[in-house]
Amino acid sequence: MKVMIIGMFTMVILLSSCKEQPKENKPEEQETHKVMVQDYSIPESWVKKRVSKAKERLGKSDAGKIVWAGMEAHGGLGKWFSNGALSFRFNYQPLEGKTQRDSYQVVDVWRNKAVHTSVTDSTAKYGWDGKTAWVKAKDSTAFAYDTKFWALTPLYLMGHPFVLDGEGVHLELLPEVVYKNKVNDVVKVTFAAGTGDAPDDYYILQFDKETHLLTATRYIVSYPEYFKNGGHNPEKFMEVGELLNVSGVLLPKELKTHWTTNEGKQGEYITQIDITDMQFVKDINDDFFAVPENATILKGL
Repeated sequence: MKVMIIGMFTMVILLSSCKEQPKENKPEEQETHKVMVQDYSIPESWVKKRVSKAKERLGKSDAGKIVWAGMEAHGGLGKWFSNGALSFRFNYQPLEGKTQRDSYQVVDVWRNKAVHTSVTDSTAKYGWDGKTAWVKAKDSTAFAYDTKFWALTPLYLMGHPFVLDGEGVHLELLPEVVYKNKVNDVVKVTFAAGTGDAPDDYYILQFDKETHLLTATRYIVSYPEYFKNGGHNPEKFMEVGELLNVSGVLLPKELKTHWTTNEGKQGEYITQIDITDMQFVKDINDDFFAVPENATILKGL
């Protein structure tokens, strides 16, 4: 997972070739987490330029072409960027009783900025403004986990394949696998030195070969604050759940994490992740992601 910006990409496509269409995430099915007022959209010319660069970069390799096809199948990088900031509730629930991470959050998917709000105390918040990690809460028990690391982690768990169009992203084509009786294309993602706070992280993405939709992600966490002497946690295997249509972009309503077996398959089920209240918002103040007054600044590594 990265706390620095890596990037994102895609173009719009209709999933007419899919046998089962993902369900529409209708407004009446959500209880939206309210944010501020003011147009926060990205200029169309900027979006087109970024999408064009991503398409060109990805088109230079077979692995990149698979990732690009996945982006298109999930609604398109252009749609991902032009929709505005992404608002959602991310409830990370380890099954062994470890620390639950449950917050409402608003993420600027263009600049990778984020603000999290506690689900039990609307005055308790933390975030990342692109340069600085901060927290503002009445006491230290409001968020019993590393909020600097977690500020953008949910985006990198749920936002694939869109979060891979930036510089420093390396893609490698791996052999196909059969997953849930369907052939999957497989791409390994690594990062150049100095990319983000944990450049030794990797992701292995599986895409349904027919629909190009993401089906599973294998990954490690190598965040130096957790692994001060180097190394990483054992590899995890994350199932991508049902996809919802959020303003034309297909995003998972749940993720199920397992340990990865020696055969590269899902093993013991360890974490349930529920993603709700998803919507893109443009009506937020331009300074929404700024470090609030009297917030505690979190130092880097």
